[in-house]
Amino acid sequence: MESSGSTQNTVKKIFTEYLEKRSMRKTPERFAILEKIYSIKGHFDVDTIYNMLLEDNYHVSRATIYNNIGLLLDCKLVIRHQFGGNTTQYEKSYNSGIHNHFICTKCGTMKEFTDTNIKRAIQNKHLKDSTIESYTLYVYGTCDKCKQQESNAPK
Repeated sequence: MESSGSTQNTVKKIFTEYLEKRSMRKTPERFAILEKIYSIKGHFDVDTIYNMLLEDNYHVSRATIYNNIGLLLDCKLVIRHQFGGNTTQYEKSYNSGIHNHFICTKCGTMKEFTDTNIKRAIQNKHLKDSTIESYTLYVYGTCDKCKQQESNAPK
């Protein structure tokens, strides 16, 4: 697996090539957003990026962040998740490894997990005239904490 600095350099190169190919400006704001995203471990929303940039005295509008996340989605450096509720979550996708998500339907807690059997089954699945690049699996249920609270609740 690449080091953090190496990953930052690689995603910056990918994003630069993406912007150049489309004759788009390579602004400091775009690269600040990319850098913040790739410094986060796990999922994030637009407000997370906005607040992190503000803490660094870097003033970028939420609209700029949304627009640039759209570009990062298009060049496959970020993926979008809708775990439930109204907030869209994002996650860096370069060099992040394939994983699945368990979402508790009671409290909304989300946990990531990997399963080699699921991964192998999906990799072995041949869809007519298609190539699987990546996948996301959401599993919904009740987490241990909520199950325990339910069993301890008076009847």
